[in-house]
Amino acid sequence: MDAKTLQALVLNPWVVLGSLAAGFLLGAQAPEVALKLGFVGDIYVDLMKMIVLPFMVSAVIFSLQRLFQEGGTARILGRVAVVFIAFAAVATVVGALTLLTMRPGADLSQETLATFGHIVGGDVGSNDTAMELNGVDPVHKGIGVVDVLVNLVPANIFAALASGDTLKSLVFAMLFGFAVGQVPARVSEGLTRSLDTIYQSCQTLTRWLNFPLPLVLLCMSAAQLAKTGVEPLVAMTQFVLAFVVASLIALGVALLVLWRRSADDFPTTLQALRGPFALALATRSSATCMPVMIESLADRLGFARSRVELLVPLSVSLLRIGPMLYYVCATLFIAQLYGRSLGVGEVVLVMAASVLAGFASAGMSGLVTISLTGMACGYLGLPFEAAFILFVAVDPLCDMLRTLVIVIGNTAAVSLICPRPLKI
Repeated sequence: MDAKTLQALVLNPWVVLGSLAAGFLLGAQAPEVALKLGFVGDIYVDLMKMIVLPFMVSAVIFSLQRLFQEGGTARILGRVAVVFIAFAAVATVVGALTLLTMRPGADLSQETLATFGHIVGGDVGSNDTAMELNGVDPVHKGIGVVDVLVNLVPANIFAALASGDTLKSLVFAMLFGFAVGQVPARVSEGLTRSLDTIYQSCQTLTRWLNFPLPLVLLCMSAAQLAKTGVEPLVAMTQFVLAFVVASLIALGVALLVLWRRSADDFPTTLQALRGPFALALATRSSATCMPVMIESLADRLGFARSRVELLVPLSVSLLRIGPMLYYVCATLFIAQLYGRSLGVGEVVLVMAASVLAGFASAGMSGLVTISLTGMACGYLGLPFEAAFILFVAVDPLCDMLRTLVIVIGNTAAVSLICPRPLKI
C-alpha cells in the first residue's frame, strides 16, 4: 500500500467516525485505561500546533507579496468584508431559529432539573443561582471593542510566536507582507525562496501526521469520556442535540456554497474535504487545519493558490462562525432553562452579542471560548456562571462541532471570495 492510498484510508469519514465510536466505548467501559491514553492526544495536538505558526506566517507574507505584484488588493479586501459579515449573519440566524424551534431548555423533566442542580450545586430554577469554585466568584470584566483592538497588536512578535498567539502573529504577518510587497522583487527574492521552503516543509509534516490519525482519535475520545463521565452528557442531551442540528444545518449551507463555487460535482467536492473534516475532529483546533484547507481548495478544487494561501489564515483567525453559532445556542438555552421569555429585539441583541463574542474569541480555545458566552448572557442579565459547569461537561463534543463549522464554513467563505476555478 503506497502513501497516497494509506492517507486516503486514514482520512475516510467512516474510519474517523469508527475511531471516535471505539474511543467512546473504551472510555465508558475502561475509564482507568482510557485516562492513561490521554497523553497520545496531547502529543499529537502539540505536534500540529508546532507547525501552525511558521506555516501561517510564511503563507500570509508570501501571498501578500504576490498579491501586490499582481494587483487587485482593494477589491479582494472588500469582498472579504462582505463575505465575513454574511457568514456571521447566517450562523447566528441558524442558531437562533434552531433553538427557538426545538426549545431544548424548556419543559424539562424534574429528573433532569435535579441532575442540573446536583452538577451546579444549587437550584437551577432560580435566577439568583450562583456557583462558587475555590471561594467567591470573581467579577468578570466584559470584553469591549477597545480591548479586542488592543489585543490585536503584538508588542513583541517573538513573544506572540512563543506563546502561540495566532491572531497577533497573523497581524504581524499581514503588516510585514504589505511592507514586503512594496520592496522590489530583485531585493526580496531571497526571502521569497526561504518562505516557500518553510511553507512546503510544513505541508509535508502535516501529511506525515495524518497517518496515525485513527489511533489518535481513539485515544483522545476515550480519555475525554473517562474524564467527564456519562451523567452530564445525559443531562445535557437536549442542548447537545439542538447544537448538533444547528451545526449540521450550517455545514449543509457551507457544503452547498462550496459545491456551487467549485467546478466539480458534489461527490468530488465532498471527497476534497476529507482532510479538513478528519483533522478538525481529531485536533479540535481550526488553526492546525489550515494546511489541509489550503491543499483542499487549491490542489483538489482548483482555486487560485495565491488567494487561498492568504485568505485561509485570515478567515480562520477572524471569521469564528463556530463559536458564534455556539454562543447563540448557549445563551438561548440558558434563557429557556431559567424561564426567560425573549422578544424579537432581545433575540436580535443575542445574535449581535454572539457575533462580537465570536470575533473576541480569535486565538482562544477550550474553556476560554466557553466563558465568552457570558458576553451574550450579560446583555440579558442571565446567570451564565451558574450554568458554566454544565457546558464544560459536554464541551469535548461541542468543541468538535465548533471546530468543524469553522473549518468547513471558512473553506466555503474563501471559495466565495476567490475567483471560481475554470472547468477543464
